[in-house]
Amino acid sequence: MEARAYLKNARIAPRKVQIVLDLIRGKDTETAMAILKHTPKSACEYLEKLLKSAVANAENNFNMDKDNLYVSECYVCPGPIMKRIMPRDHGKAFRILKRTSHVTIVVKEKE
Repeated sequence: MEARAYLKNARIAPRKVQIVLDLIRGKDTETAMAILKHTPKSACEYLEKLLKSAVANAENNFNMDKDNLYVSECYVCPGPIMKRIMPRDHGKAFRILKRTSHVTIVVKEKE
């Protein structure tokens, strides 16, 4: 049995989130939470809240034991890109791409 939690349209670039997800993949949830609390990356705030949600889903919806959970899957996909314009010299306009992310965390019980 597995429980999932999704975060859609997070205002952070996927490549920044991927770095932190690689740290917690395969770890038990308590260790993953400790890693997220002590890693100085902006993605950690989003992922900490998302991991708590996945654990709560496992506990409340599937009656899993909170102490036996681990992060079995976690991945990020690019979301919609907001396009903005930055004025430059000689009347030019440069495009700025504000990237968003869709993040998924899956927790399972240890066998």
